[in-house]
Amino acid sequence: MEKHLSEFWHWYIVIISVVSIIGCGVLLKLMTTKRLPKGEKVALHGNVWDEDLQEYNHPLPSWWKWLFYLTLIFSIVYLAVYPGLGNFAGSFGWSSAGQYQQEMKQAEAEFGPIFAKYSAVAIADLAKDKQAVEIGQRLFLNYCAQCHGSAAVGSRGFPNLTDKDWLYGGDPASIKATLAAGRNGVMPPLGEALGGADGVKAVAQYVRSLSGLQHDASLAAKGKDKFAVCAACHGMDGKGNRALGGPNLTDNIWLYGSSAETIEEGINLGRNNAMPAQLERLGEAKLHVLAAYVYSLGGGEPPVVAAEAVSAPTEPSPASATTKPGSKK
Repeated sequence: MEKHLSEFWHWYIVIISVVSIIGCGVLLKLMTTKRLPKGEKVALHGNVWDEDLQEYNHPLPSWWKWLFYLTLIFSIVYLAVYPGLGNFAGSFGWSSAGQYQQEMKQAEAEFGPIFAKYSAVAIADLAKDKQAVEIGQRLFLNYCAQCHGSAAVGSRGFPNLTDKDWLYGGDPASIKATLAAGRNGVMPPLGEALGGADGVKAVAQYVRSLSGLQHDASLAAKGKDKFAVCAACHGMDGKGNRALGGPNLTDNIWLYGSSAETIEEGINLGRNNAMPAQLERLGEAKLHVLAAYVYSLGGGEPPVVAAEAVSAPTEPSPASATTKPGSKK
């Protein structure tokens, strides 16, 4: 607080707080010292409810009065030992940031060795470790479920992490890189580049034709030539470009929806999706376990083998051959 609180506001808070406590004490004293002369009856306030229920001007009961005094004493003691009076840190020197750091150190001492042990295990192997997956799930629920959902199936505008379509790749290294540095997927608005509304409609129909959706064949034929504007990211065949994060437009997975109106909206206005980087927040060890959990969800791809480690060309396995190279649209 002291970094953002000037001297003026420091004293403003101090004066307001101290005057308020003293004022409450004085008011309480004034309200409880008046005594009725002997023989004099308690006066009525003049308020009547339900015909005969009247309000008397009785003095405050002693138990209530002393309870109020105790609250004032408590507030004085609290402000003396804890921060609350502007820049004054309190005699205990406590702060929420300090307590957080202390708890983080305790957690690191307790759980650090566990994460360190997991860091030495390859992500693909770690994804088969039940305890590691359970820890990764807790990390996912804390840091990722807000966008991808607790079951990681995503929602409109947020990718499903359980299928086999990936913008940048679903192998362990790519998943970890995405988590560490984040991603910023940008599709520029292309309405003017495509010749206005008619061009947008034509390209939208062509895009629908790429994935076998119902479309206007004549408009799609016109849109095929205009699609060259989009090919820089999506490829001439519409199957995407992982190097750029360009989505595959030929499968049946759509991030925002596959209706003609939705596709036209994306072409006209563009899309801008950002995934925040998690490395600084989680650290390398926790990020490794989180990547293993995401990989374990079922949509991961086989680890990429370095070219120099391959002794001879091999044919792709049936599983990898059927994996579509694109991702969420």
